[in-house]
Amino acid sequence: MNTLKLVCACTLLALLQGCAAAVVAGGATAVTSANDRRTLGAQIDDKNVVLKATRALSDDASTAEGSNINVTSYNGVLLLTGQTRSEAIRQQAQALVGKIDGVRDVQNQIRLGNNTAMTTRTRDSWISTKVKTQLLADEQVSGLNIKVITENAEVFLMGLVTEQEAAKAVDIARHVDGVSRVVRAFEIRQN
Repeated sequence: MNTLKLVCACTLLALLQGCAAAVVAGGATAVTSANDRRTLGAQIDDKNVVLKATRALSDDASTAEGSNINVTSYNGVLLLTGQTRSEAIRQQAQALVGKIDGVRDVQNQIRLGNNTAMTTRTRDSWISTKVKTQLLADEQVSGLNIKVITENAEVFLMGLVTEQEAAKAVDIARHVDGVSRVVRAFEIRQN
């Protein structure tokens, strides 16, 4: 009987831990959304643009086959990163996403070359985490309003920031171990 109680207690504890993680993640999303400089409508539009662009790229045979193209949107500015094998495919990707409703600008940062390996993508995730942590820790930067995307050790920074925040964010990212280059894709706002 004691074994059954122990099993039930462990199961209940595991379920409650899962709930706590969901509550924390949901709370973090709510805090991020509430502090975002974009309107709620713009945040939703960006999510829809990413879905439409991802679908357009995967439905097109030339961009889907053999390419690694990632899509990020912030306030209607669409960032394309990744790798593809030819300039024609790179341009095709830009043409496909550029005509999507809600896209104001396309920053085409797709590189020509082979797709990155899983180890490179894992390292890129770690670099993004380190950069984001540094941005959140700095009082001169609104880290919640900056997206950090890393592709093959290149860090792309997006967001709605002041010129001073942009300069500080670039400086922070440049000094993170493992970063080879920092690319600004900011929208500059007035103080």
